[in-house]
Amino acid sequence: MAEKELNELVVRLMKKQKVEASRPQKTWQDLKECIDRNYVHIMFPTGTELGVQLYRPDCDFTKADFTNGKGTVHLEGGLNLNYDNVRCIADIELETCEGFGYLKPVSEEEYKHIMNKKD
Repeated sequence: MAEKELNELVVRLMKKQKVEASRPQKTWQDLKECIDRNYVHIMFPTGTELGVQLYRPDCDFTKADFTNGKGTVHLEGGLNLNYDNVRCIADIELETCEGFGYLKPVSEEEYKHIMNKKD
C-alpha cells in the first residue's frame, strides 16, 4: 500500500515559523493556566489556530519563571490536523507569548503514545 500524502496545510506548517499562544488572552498567566490543563492553543501566521494536547515528558519548563512571567517554555504535544497525526513543537517567550514552532508528522503508534490513547 502506498503511503498517504500529507495534507497541504500540514506541509506548510512543518517549516519553523513564528507562532503565538494567545488564547484565551495573550498573557503569560493565561498560558500558564492552559499548560496546567495540558492543552494549549498555538496560532500560526497562516491564521491556523491549533489545539495541542501537551505531552509533558517532552515539554521543558525549567527556563520559565511563572512567578514573574519571564523566560521561555518548550511545548510539545499531539493533534490530528486534516486527517494527519502530528506533533506540534513550539518555544514560547512568556513575556510576549510569542515564539517559533512547527509541526512534525508522527506514526499512528507515536500519536497514540503522545495522546495517551490505548488501543
